Amino acid sequence: MKSAAELLVECLAEQGTDRVFTVPGESFLAVLDALHDTATIETVTCRQEGGAAFMACADGAMGAAGSGRPGVAFVTRGPGATNASIGVHVAHQDSQPMILFVGDVARGMRDREGFQEVDFSAYFGPICKWATRIDDPARIPEYIARAYSVAISGRPGPVVIALPEDMLCDAVDPAKKPRPLTHRPAQAACPDAMQALFGLIADAASPVAIIGGAGWNAKARDHFQQFAENIGLPVATAFRRQDAIAPSSSVYAGNMGYGPNPKLVQRVKDADLIIAVGARLGEATTDGYEVPTLEHPDQLLVHIHPDANELGRVYKTDLEMCCSVDEFAEAAALWEDSSVIPFDAGAEANREWSEWATPKPSDNAPALDMAACVAHMREVLPEDSIICNGAGNFAGWWHRYWRYAGYPSQLAPTAGAMGYGVPAAVAAALRHPERQVVAVAGDGDFLMNGQELATAVQHGANMLVLVIDNGAYGTIRMHQEREYPARVSGTKLANPDFAILGAAFGGWSATATTTQEFTDALADAQTRTGLRLIHMKIDIEQLAASGATISGLRAKA
Repeated sequence: MKSAAELLVECLAEQGTDRVFTVPGESFLAVLDALHDTATIETVTCRQEGGAAFMACADGAMGAAGSGRPGVAFVTRGPGATNASIGVHVAHQDSQPMILFVGDVARGMRDREGFQEVDFSAYFGPICKWATRIDDPARIPEYIARAYSVAISGRPGPVVIALPEDMLCDAVDPAKKPRPLTHRPAQAACPDAMQALFGLIADAASPVAIIGGAGWNAKARDHFQQFAENIGLPVATAFRRQDAIAPSSSVYAGNMGYGPNPKLVQRVKDADLIIAVGARLGEATTDGYEVPTLEHPDQLLVHIHPDANELGRVYKTDLEMCCSVDEFAEAAALWEDSSVIPFDAGAEANREWSEWATPKPSDNAPALDMAACVAHMREVLPEDSIICNGAGNFAGWWHRYWRYAGYPSQLAPTAGAMGYGVPAAVAAALRHPERQVVAVAGDGDFLMNGQELATAVQHGANMLVLVIDNGAYGTIRMHQEREYPARVSGTKLANPDFAILGAAFGGWSATATTTQEFTDALADAQTRTGLRLIHMKIDIEQLAASGATISGLRAKA
């Protein structure tokens, strides 16, 4: 006989899982024991369940083992599961495949408010695609295959499975085998809808595309770029989906979201045809559902998405296409329609973006000029570097001035969760050891999951960490100065010496207070491997990549 936990791990291996992230708990000791004898699955031991869940979310965003597989995390019940819920929420809003396994109370203890008991189906139900519990060990192959199918199909997202600790120790028939590897269903584009789309394009005077999101992959990237360049279609990326098209493309128009190019915003407002592919057109991408508006009078909206539930859910849509975004992109690239005359707008939008995304010399630049630092990074780091960040104004300098040339190369939560950057960088460094990985974090953002530097060192992650320290929750301070100028409340921070902290974790570290010190530190870091951290001290006056400053906001008040 074999244990239910052993069967579970066999099912994970059959589904292509090669790495799991965990904070160990007594509720799933049997699984940890089964993983001990499974050489094909690496167990990454993390320091907090939120970090473990972020790593699994990022691993899913990268396609895990390279074939669109979900990222996988194991945590214990109660505090472990609630800590991990932040990663589930991000995977849900980011449309990324992920499976969270939660060790649960024994079946006989349920509904007594046993030790650390939580009703996980009720708790996680609103923020995941499926929340369930496995009570019968004989059904483990069924549940696991379904979980992977749900996570990767339609709009990808998280699945949460509770595992009663006594169930994991039950004996199962040795003849019980995993179900075969699940695959994302092929969803071809409807030829009639494609014909209608090209008819709309032929009639349009000022079209624009907004791309990136559910199911986006390298195939979608390459084919959509070919399609857009063929007809001169301006292409904007949805919020934090900037690697959805190569920045070298002649039609790339920049990114939507927070702090976009004002000329791009105006272009979307003026467009007579908007083609959204993969994007949910969420609040961040559309600036509060204003660009475009929900009803978008005098504009036509085509929405292409792999999940029918997303079509027409928020926006009035003039043409809906439910299909895989990569299948659509390939069909569009191969489609021939002589009535479509190539547009000049793509090249024009690209010139506008290039000008806006290039730092300008300044006579009164701050001592540590963030724009100049990002520009220097572009000169010395590989083009396909993976940039990982959480939430905060600090990220805006990379969103504006970095070129996300590789795929994937942007790991950043569209849900706007702080603390994502460092765990995501650990996952990226383990998944792509051949590539440069950079975690970019603000001081407040970093301390939400900075403990995962220990995970990076323990598992040999080769990564660079930049901590941008302005002694404040800078984004909130910016809003505070706009709404309540000069009344600073709750946003100041007293920080440790992050360079010493990085060294304490076993990494190399340096401190930079000027642009030159940063360039020197980066050069030194590039001669080393393993964990490297640069503590970048900037003045709170330098609030955002938009040029916002404390003094400027107060002057406008």
